[in-house]
Amino acid sequence: MSGYDANRLAALFGRLTEENRGGLGIFITAGDPDPDTSLAILKALPGAGADMIEFGMPFSDPMADGPSIQASSQRALKSGASLARTIEMVRAFRVSDQTTPVILMGYYNPIYTHGVQRFLADAIEAGADGLIIVDLPPEEDADLCLPAVEAGLPFIRLATPTTNDARIPAVLSNTSGFIYYVSITGITGTVAVPTDMVRTAVARLKKHTTLPVAVGFGISSREQAAAVARVADAAIVGSAVVNTIAANLDTEGQAGAGTVAAVVALIKDLAAGVLSARA
Repeated sequence: MSGYDANRLAALFGRLTEENRGGLGIFITAGDPDPDTSLAILKALPGAGADMIEFGMPFSDPMADGPSIQASSQRALKSGASLARTIEMVRAFRVSDQTTPVILMGYYNPIYTHGVQRFLADAIEAGADGLIIVDLPPEEDADLCLPAVEAGLPFIRLATPTTNDARIPAVLSNTSGFIYYVSITGITGTVAVPTDMVRTAVARLKKHTTLPVAVGFGISSREQAAAVARVADAAIVGSAVVNTIAANLDTEGQAGAGTVAAVVALIKDLAAGVLSARA
């Protein structure tokens, strides 16, 4: 059974508040390194400890992503990934998991090509829980954000270290689900997260909104995930996960027998850090 449940994100952050802990969000690219392995990883994430999944929509020019996630998009596209197949994978995931939020993350061009209204209808029907579109600022809300809000699909906005107090109201406009705080200036997977700055930034955002604040970019270890989960509502890990996938490919670039198990082991380690953060 697929289908959109408007309560999945709210229910997750409600549980995290009740349990007095931060959550763990995991990013993977749909179709990386191949459709079957990618779906197997997707289905394994919740059991390994992921509270929330960011499912990357492969794109040929992912300008906010560092080399690791760019490479994951290239592997996925080479193996036949597309936006339509990404949505199908969400639908397949929902057959066995009706609880874990899945956020579609990516760029506007594939959505525009697919057709905005068709994309929103397909994503909602498949069971997606929100959108993060990194190349659409608030000034472009009419293109996708407002149609998504009207359709009832949360549009999650990015805030960065350069987002000042004057800019925050624009960032928060039409935003729902949670705020994604980008902990570094630059691209993913290139700089370690500055946890002291994150603490200050999360506190500043909380003065302007009651939405949960999740923090991503630069988190690659159990210790870093724990440090972020101590001060934010969730820590999001991406590059470390796709690096693990890459490290377990054979010389032909095919998934090895231990690829899924290696990702699961990493997620379990990250989840243990997050769970211990506020103990």
